[in-house]
Amino acid sequence: MRRYVPLVVLFSLLASLVPAPAAAQTVAPSLYQGMRWRFIGPLRGGRTKAVAGVPSEPNRFYIGAVNGGIWTTDDAGRTWTPIFDGHSTQSIGSLAVAPSDPNVIYAGSGEGLQRPDLAIGNGIYKSVDAGKTWTHLGLRDGEQIPQIAIDPRNPNALFVAVLGHPYGPNDQRGIYRSTDGGATFSRVLYTNDNTGAYDVKIDPLHPDTVYATLWAARQAPWEIGGSFEIPGSGIYKSTDGGTTWKPIDNGLPKRIGRISLGIAASDPNVIYAFVDMPAPGAKYRSDDAGAIYRSADGGAHWTMTNDTGRVGERGDDLTAIAAGPKDPNTVYVTNTSTYRSTDGGTTFTAIKGAPGGDDYQNIWINPIDPSIIVLGSDQGATISVNGGRTWSSWYNQPTAQMYHVNADNRFPYWVCGGQQESGSACVKSRGNWGEITERDWHTAGAEEYGYDVPDPLHPGIFYGGKVERFTQKTGQVQEVAPKPLRGKGYRVVRTQPLAFDPIDQHKLYFASNVVWVTSDGGMRWRAISPDLTRAHPAIPAVIRAFEKDDPEQGAHRGVVYALAPSRKHEGTLWAGTDDGLVWITRDGGKHWKNVTPPALTAWSKVSQIDASPFDDNTAYVAVNRFRLDDQHPYVYVTHDGGARWRLAVSGLPDAPVNAVRADPQARGLLYAASENGVSVSFDDGMHWQPLQLNLPTTSARDMIVHGNDLVVATHGRGFWILDDVEPLRALARAHAFAGPHLFTPELAYRIRRDTNTDTPLPPEVPHGQNPPNGAILDYALARDASEVSIVIADAKGHVVRTYASDEAPPAHVAFDKPSYWEQPFVRPGTSAGMHRFVWDLHEPAPRSENVDMPISAVPGDTPRVPQGALVVPGRYTVTLVVDGKRQSRPLTVAMDPRVKVSAAALLTQYHMAHDVATLIDRTYGALQTARAAHQSASVAALEGVHGTLGYLLTIVDGADAAPTAGMVSAYCSVTARAFMALHATPQRSSRVCH
Repeated sequence: MRRYVPLVVLFSLLASLVPAPAAAQTVAPSLYQGMRWRFIGPLRGGRTKAVAGVPSEPNRFYIGAVNGGIWTTDDAGRTWTPIFDGHSTQSIGSLAVAPSDPNVIYAGSGEGLQRPDLAIGNGIYKSVDAGKTWTHLGLRDGEQIPQIAIDPRNPNALFVAVLGHPYGPNDQRGIYRSTDGGATFSRVLYTNDNTGAYDVKIDPLHPDTVYATLWAARQAPWEIGGSFEIPGSGIYKSTDGGTTWKPIDNGLPKRIGRISLGIAASDPNVIYAFVDMPAPGAKYRSDDAGAIYRSADGGAHWTMTNDTGRVGERGDDLTAIAAGPKDPNTVYVTNTSTYRSTDGGTTFTAIKGAPGGDDYQNIWINPIDPSIIVLGSDQGATISVNGGRTWSSWYNQPTAQMYHVNADNRFPYWVCGGQQESGSACVKSRGNWGEITERDWHTAGAEEYGYDVPDPLHPGIFYGGKVERFTQKTGQVQEVAPKPLRGKGYRVVRTQPLAFDPIDQHKLYFASNVVWVTSDGGMRWRAISPDLTRAHPAIPAVIRAFEKDDPEQGAHRGVVYALAPSRKHEGTLWAGTDDGLVWITRDGGKHWKNVTPPALTAWSKVSQIDASPFDDNTAYVAVNRFRLDDQHPYVYVTHDGGARWRLAVSGLPDAPVNAVRADPQARGLLYAASENGVSVSFDDGMHWQPLQLNLPTTSARDMIVHGNDLVVATHGRGFWILDDVEPLRALARAHAFAGPHLFTPELAYRIRRDTNTDTPLPPEVPHGQNPPNGAILDYALARDASEVSIVIADAKGHVVRTYASDEAPPAHVAFDKPSYWEQPFVRPGTSAGMHRFVWDLHEPAPRSENVDMPISAVPGDTPRVPQGALVVPGRYTVTLVVDGKRQSRPLTVAMDPRVKVSAAALLTQYHMAHDVATLIDRTYGALQTARAAHQSASVAALEGVHGTLGYLLTIVDGADAAPTAGMVSAYCSVTARAFMALHATPQRSSRVCH
């Protein structure tokens, strides 16, 4: 059973002393169900520990990202497909495919690691249809399952290694056995609630022989870089199918840590073990000092074969070992590189790695063809089909673990943050090629763990890490830390806050154990606080058993972990520490006041603070107690500068909260990012409800409201954007609608859908999603409707576009290219709830004999051409008609801010395009009539001009620019021909033709 400090009771008592707002208001989720998150990037993988293949299908593999779910490929890693989205965890630590039935797959959730940043899971899952569907089996409180072994004879017989809670004692640790496919489990190996199971392997030729390893380790609530370890780790063997076990340690060191095992399938008496152990003179017993051991007699005796630094480091969080399936002297070890030995582990050669360390987590080798290898690494998964000579890319797995999120004010805006294992990334919110591609993101010069903050006054300048300045134009990075060499009295951890002052945007704040400020881009810093952390935070009860392994004996101190400058009053700044304190200054740091909620205990990490956009006394604080083995949510609200606090967690999932943000336009509208995803409150935190929608259930580490968009940093699936949150703002004001409701459209930009003029990128190329192309038109229906239409009129009242729920889909066209390129036909929905509809800012498409798809194509999002004319910027009116009842809202269409063109030129271009599109439609109709009447001369004339008009439209309406003289001449000539073909008389446009 999980042990909790009873904070909920204390906070409930505290909350009773604080005047509460009006009664909590819930909002029907159907009223915002039409909104959708979109993935933008970055387009590179994140830490992937679980890997497995199918021996009989050499191109089929499965991978499990530590917080990004399960993915599969059937083309040896060219493309990957998620197959676990929608389940309540995305943290995967182990995968196993049944050797006797490849349709049966078991997945263990939780990373199965001990490290400063990790995600836990909720037990074991099973699929019997090759990953199409999954069933939860149990072991829910184990939190981390690093290994599963399946009997090669029977897909229903398996062993599961449960590591347990990373931050506290846990009774559900140990090795579990099931003989009924996971319907029931029995624990067969266990020592105590501080010792978990890490590895389990079955002898492939003698399946009643099983090997397992136990690991007695614990993470501290402060960052020490490794794990505390106590005696209890070891290797065990069973020869009766797991019923009885005995330790096999002859030849091993007396004090060991994490152990990984590999059995040689060609000679199962040969077993390899990577054994982590304390280095001589190490400060922590988990410090790097691993070695390779080999047994030639089934574990009865062990001999060390290699303890060199390159294969022996990082044993407590990286190393896995695997024996070659055809040769007992071939063995592989994963570490900062992946190594292979062909002499029984005596010497090793690196076969995959890079300067800086890719950090490899796991390996799977095809037992039929050992040249097929899949590696799980901190950068994702990579596959070789030629024995390690070449490898597949991990720049096609959108499983990036982002820590924080910020955005600049350019157009399109860039979204930035640190990515675990890979550095930093800034991603454009919109790509020019109709989607976000590899061309639309870049690294930003910061280390992997933290913030990446754009300079609001100098576009293209970013500050990140602790602290570096990155200049996008040159690509150069300069160290601008307050103390580059650090030193005594200057404490930092992996993630340290950076924030520009929203009022005086020259000021950049940074925090170590004190708060710093610079006004000249980091050239000079000034400390504006004393040490704000607890002087004596003490050792929490959850690591009491490991206290003797702490060389500091509990004398650790924290850091300032969160900063929130006021958005209303210059000089007000909130600060929170990772050891459980909240502070405020009103005078730019001259004086600080401790305003910590009374019930907040030591090592309760203040992960994020958000200062209200509406007043200077309101703040929202997210506290994460995961490192105290507490999975409950904690969100605090104050409206009087911290004098009193209200616990605001009703409706939140039972998971730690990482960030809370207040919407800058709708008072009381809050967003929360937790380990289970995203939630929303419409009543200042009195009640929360899911805002997950289509977002995968992964850890949401941070979020911001940028203009009209909500942007979230997930710690396993990259950056996502929820475009145009106006429906949420309207619901925060009204909570419900009696009848049909048309939400006020936000500003729509007239942007070219796709500017690519060359061969389009194929579907296999990884990409993120662009925002909806055009004006987002949201409406909600209180009940099902019979007829719904949307009418858009210009400033003069002329209708420019109408959409109807009973509109017939366009006729089928047998294109000479695959249909997967085409944009699906969409019409207004009539069911109860919220609907999102997008007007593409075009007039209706003309009828044409030459319907096609343009070269500016995006898979699944390519419109047919010709399209109607693109409308000009200006004011429009949108009218929603529901069963005869009308409701109108204004809409403004603005020009792409990057384009410099006069309104007169755009108007001329529009009139020309409108005329050409009209003539395309008219000549099409006339053609049908002439053919029916067998008027061959008219048919010939109309066919010629009809085709030319289609080509002319692409020229006239192809770019946001004034028509050239040649274009005008062509327009006048072709339109005159069209009128001659239609009416046997020439006619010229009085607007541009003279």
